[in-house]
Amino acid sequence: MDIKAPDLGVDSAEVSEIMVAVGDVIAKDDNIVLLESDKASVEVPSSAAGKVTKINVAIGDQVSEGMVLIEVESADASDDTDSTAEEAPEAEQADDNNEDAPVEDDADAEEATDDAGEGASTTHALPDIGVDEAQVAEIMVSVGDTVSADESILLIESDKASVEVPAPEAGVVEKILVNAGDTVANGQDFIVIKAASTPKAKPKADTAKAEDKADKPAPKAESKPQPAPTGEPKQASAPTSTAAPTGKKLSEAEVNEKLVDVYAGPAVRKLARQLGVDITQVNGSALNDRILKEDLFAHVKNRLTTQQAAPAAQGAVSSGLPKLPDMSNVEIWGETETQDLSRLQKVSIPQLNYNTYLPQVTQFDLSDITETEKLRGELKGDMKAQGIGLTILAFIVKATAYALTQHPRFNSHLSDDNTQVILRKSVNMGIAVATDDGLVVPVIKNAQDKGIKQIAIEIGELAGKARDKKLTTKDMQGASFTISSQGILGGTAFTPLVNWPQVGILGASEATMQPVWNAAKQTFEPRLMLPLSLSYDHRVINGADAAVFTRYVATLLADPRRILL
Repeated sequence: MDIKAPDLGVDSAEVSEIMVAVGDVIAKDDNIVLLESDKASVEVPSSAAGKVTKINVAIGDQVSEGMVLIEVESADASDDTDSTAEEAPEAEQADDNNEDAPVEDDADAEEATDDAGEGASTTHALPDIGVDEAQVAEIMVSVGDTVSADESILLIESDKASVEVPAPEAGVVEKILVNAGDTVANGQDFIVIKAASTPKAKPKADTAKAEDKADKPAPKAESKPQPAPTGEPKQASAPTSTAAPTGKKLSEAEVNEKLVDVYAGPAVRKLARQLGVDITQVNGSALNDRILKEDLFAHVKNRLTTQQAAPAAQGAVSSGLPKLPDMSNVEIWGETETQDLSRLQKVSIPQLNYNTYLPQVTQFDLSDITETEKLRGELKGDMKAQGIGLTILAFIVKATAYALTQHPRFNSHLSDDNTQVILRKSVNMGIAVATDDGLVVPVIKNAQDKGIKQIAIEIGELAGKARDKKLTTKDMQGASFTISSQGILGGTAFTPLVNWPQVGILGASEATMQPVWNAAKQTFEPRLMLPLSLSYDHRVINGADAAVFTRYVATLLADPRRILL
């Protein structure tokens, strides 16, 4: 039987991947080839079940509608041949005596159909997530729920990364074998699913012979890349789950411009979304750098493994303090109690220890935000009606982002050999958010290009994700500068710590009404003053430059119209 290319919607398309090999036994609708046209890709399913006897195309070929892709030996024909060979005498006798008799009566056929469609219960194990252990952060389904294949059912966390585990099959959840907060490992049983019933077609009354394998679906062929034809460069095979893919990693600017150029099929893109993976950061191993599911798994494993190893490596960074004295003597030290730090606090300590190696200085200033607060008061009503919380922090982010474009040295990193400054072209603003578990710093990407309204929206979204423990690795990576606002918590000033490898951080304390001298009127006037605290790495930033930068931010905050110029 010839399996032909269907209507592709274009005149021709290129064979990017061959998913079967000669000798494979495939089921109907199994994907057999991947065709690509410009930026679109289509996985072509088989129109029949059977054994692959010939492949008529090669990787790189141009195919059009109606062209024969592969040839298969029909599974039905094979089964009939085997059945006839083994039961020839009995079959011949049946043909002679009951030429027009049906194989079974309607009641028996219907009963057989019902039995064949009964779903089976299966216990499923966790896939390889790339680390030895992880914590169950959330269970997204309940017993009795009906789930579809690849639907997210479990959220697991490793350090600051989170990965959603998809349902391995469609069906009804019968039992959940883990609880929120449990520590789980690769291969551990975590759910029991009763497969969705799939009723078999009722046999026709005039069928001459019963098929031995009627209740057994044809085995699904494994996806096997076809070797490139002679004379063409051989493509790299798909990596195993432990192999890291190779290839050029896209920069942030390229990501924004080339997202649509990523070569990946619909199933791979869906899986990437479910796993919370930025597909532009994944290196493809197939033809034309096409991304396979194996590449996604390898990327996730590498990400989780790297993040797990990072705290261990950072743990070697000592604070330089000696060991605690022995406090077992109650007469001297009194009674003590030991409390465990949260997981987030434990992860943060090695990073904070880096501050002992940075020569930090803090510059203080005040910004008169009286007029800005009036503007915020005029706008916040309309914003609230739209579900947006407009706080002074949105104005601080906008003003600081603009200031960083005018003073790029504050938006930089010092090279490892201390001979160069690496200037960042975009402002990725880290926003310190206090949670019950500790401080986290999600990032607003490209803040220099966003208006105050959009910044306010993203602040609200990131703060909500932080409180709900939904922040992903992508949400917390790539910051070039950080703002720490203490809002209405009180205090007049503080010295925030530079978050290495950044070279600066801006702190904002609670704004208060203060008397300010008006020289023109020769009188004091009440003004709303916002304390600013700029800590900076003195290896990169000079004190005079820090004073100028802080004063510039204060000036922008005093009159937001300057930001629009």
